[in-house]
Amino acid sequence: MSKINIVIADDEELFRKGMRFLLEREPNFNVVSEAGNGEELLNFIHTTEEFPDVILMDLKMPEMNGIEATKAIHKSHPNIKIIALTSYDGKSFITNMIDVGASSYLLKNTNPKTVIHTINEVFSKGFFYDEKVLKIIHENIISSSGKRIKSDLDKNLLSKRELEVLELICEQFTTAEIAEKLFISPRTVEGHRNNLLLKTQSKNVAGLVIYGIQKKLIEITPDFNL
Repeated sequence: MSKINIVIADDEELFRKGMRFLLEREPNFNVVSEAGNGEELLNFIHTTEEFPDVILMDLKMPEMNGIEATKAIHKSHPNIKIIALTSYDGKSFITNMIDVGASSYLLKNTNPKTVIHTINEVFSKGFFYDEKVLKIIHENIISSSGKRIKSDLDKNLLSKRELEVLELICEQFTTAEIAEKLFISPRTVEGHRNNLLLKTQSKNVAGLVIYGIQKKLIEITPDFNL
């Protein structure tokens, strides 16, 4: 079983220790470090030889907050998945974190089972949004306040195969599952995914899902993330 390397970034030491205790009970989780603020987190990433796969990121931290840290990490290490884990549930916080590259958004009163499930989903599929977050993303697109993805893209921008891959990504299938369904190799799926990222100007797989919402390739339903 491959281990998921995790870093916990939060300015409350008691919360970090409690979260670490919870996560380390999972056989496929490996907590490689903790950070009390964004600067500590960036220093770790720039010096470590054991990169995290997933970061649990608080929003409000001294020195450098979670939004700025997410922005910096996503620019330098786009393959690291970031899950916002915070007590702030306002639309502006959620929108900002998604916009700078967060792959999921959880509240600190979330039950432990959901946290564990979300980490696994983000690691394997690149994103995990619950109904509330999806609705906020959708509202942001409708209100035209979300500028991340162009709405006037050429209809012929994506090939038929790229559309098929995008639809399966939006349905939360893994690379291996998409390869099996389309009778192509996982490497070919990765190639199509990279092309999709470039063509839609998305920052990560989560951005492709937002593109899918905008283009009505997926619907916002209560059971979307099940």
